[in-house]
Amino acid sequence: MKSSVIRPIRGRLPGGARPALGAVSGDVDLCVPAREAPAIDVPVSEAWLDTLAAGLTDSGWMSLDVREKLGRSLLQGLLDEVRILDVTESMKDAGIGRGADLIRDRSVRRDKIAWLQGATVPQQLLLRFLDEVRMGLNRRLFLGLKRIESHYATYHSGDFYRRHVDSFAGRASRVVSLVLYLNDEWASTDGGALQIYSRDSQNKVCGTVLPEMGRIALFMSEDIPHEVLPANRTRYSLACWFRQDEVPLPL
Repeated sequence: MKSSVIRPIRGRLPGGARPALGAVSGDVDLCVPAREAPAIDVPVSEAWLDTLAAGLTDSGWMSLDVREKLGRSLLQGLLDEVRILDVTESMKDAGIGRGADLIRDRSVRRDKIAWLQGATVPQQLLLRFLDEVRMGLNRRLFLGLKRIESHYATYHSGDFYRRHVDSFAGRASRVVSLVLYLNDEWASTDGGALQIYSRDSQNKVCGTVLPEMGRIALFMSEDIPHEVLPANRTRYSLACWFRQDEVPLPL
């Protein structure tokens, strides 16, 4: 497992991967040239962006269903990618920190991740949507968001991520966090919920978000403590951060 970045996958999937991926079988190539990307855009209205800005201003977080905005085809494409990465063991254990400061502590988090590079059509369409969100939040909240980073995440049964914040105060790096969930028919008994704590009282739970297909959680990276409760079945998601810095740090 040399890399956690999405790269072309050619050749046959393991036999067990085919039932899980439905229509994906036989030879697979995840990397579709940019010129083949559909000429469509995910609709992002000014009124919807107003809703996002108001939620972040009022409570520091919110949860929304974006199935109609992203569409089933795009959500399914993202789900197929992360499933392929999972079954081919192309994801790496997630850590805390990055670069020289990266540590891996399974008592804190146990998910596996793969960073997005915009190499496939589903990624290109999603990143287009996220960039509209970035610019919309800048116009409304003057956050100075300059770029986006994003990775897939897989939580297998028993995996979790203890309470944490996504950025330390004063770092001027991750400013707004967005998590997109990719799981069909998820019940509360399946675990894996995102638990949100109040920015004013860190011991007060102010929300719980089930990782259902097409649902997002959006929150201020420095202000909102949160945790992923233990999953009881495999759980797929995509985490994104809107950042103020311009130069990517080592992963």
